[in-house]
This record gives sequence, structure tokens and C-alpha cells, in this order.
Amino acid sequence: MTVRDALQIARERNTDLVEVAPTAQPPVCRMLDFGKFKYEQAKKEREAHKRQKVVSLRQVRLRPKTGEHDIQSKIAVASKLLDQGNKVKVLVLFRGREMTHPQLGKELLDNVARALAEKASVERPPSMEGNSMSLILFPHPTKQPKKERENEKEKEKAGETVDA
Repeated sequence: MTVRDALQIARERNTDLVEVAPTAQPPVCRMLDFGKFKYEQAKKEREAHKRQKVVSLRQVRLRPKTGEHDIQSKIAVASKLLDQGNKVKVLVLFRGREMTHPQLGKELLDNVARALAEKASVERPPSMEGNSMSLILFPHPTKQPKKERENEKEKEKAGETVDA
């Protein structure tokens, strides 16, 4: 159908001629209320935005001379952050003469990565950035069976609390 004919029919029906697929050959148009069409598109966008999961980058800082127990507690903190679905940047800060021994920082970061291997994967291996060495870990994706997700949604609707 020609554009002129389509516009004429749209005017007769008091609707707008909206191009819905401009890349198709030939382009696809519909006769509809443009305001309603824009509202529906915005509504779909909002729904898609709600379903997106935001992953933030959290940071855990260490020093080359940090004690073993303190390292274990930092690993526990990083583990909790990974369980929440965040990426974790493990940072080893060097001061003064510590800069002459970057292998100590690399060993420390490797130990942390090994300790968190079951919960996370290395996104970026240890690298020097000025007076610090860092490593970025991202959590393994956790897949829940479909039935469990449906049960959680039903409980949330009913007002019950969901234990994670």
C-alpha cells in the first residue's frame, strides 16, 4: 500500500500511522493511537528495567604484612559480598619499602583467589596500579530451580518472609 493511501485511511479512522518496523523490507506501519503506543513502549521499558540486576564493585583492602587471622576475616567479608551478587576488588596497598617486594602482594592475592574459588572466578588477574596491586573477582551465577522461584514469589505476595 502506498504511504498516501495509508495516511488517507488513517485520517478517516481518526488514528495515527505509526512505523513499527523501519528496518523491514518494505517498512511496516500500523494505524493506532500514537500516545497509547508510546505509553505501552515506556511501560515495557520500565518492566525490563525492573528485571535488570545491578552488580556493584565492592572493595576489600589488605597490606602485605596483614596477619593471617585478619586475612581470613577479610576473606569472610569478601565471601559475603560475593554471596550478595557483587563483584569484589581485592586490593593490596604497598607503602615505602614494601614496593620492592610485589611478589608478596601477588602471593596474598593468589591465596585469596584460591580461598574464594568455590564462590567466585577471577575476572582480572593481579596487576600493579601505582602503589597497589589488585584482583577482581566475580560471583559464580547461582541457578535456582523454577519451582523454588515460583514458591518464593507466592510467599512474597502472601506477605511471608523468604529466608535466603
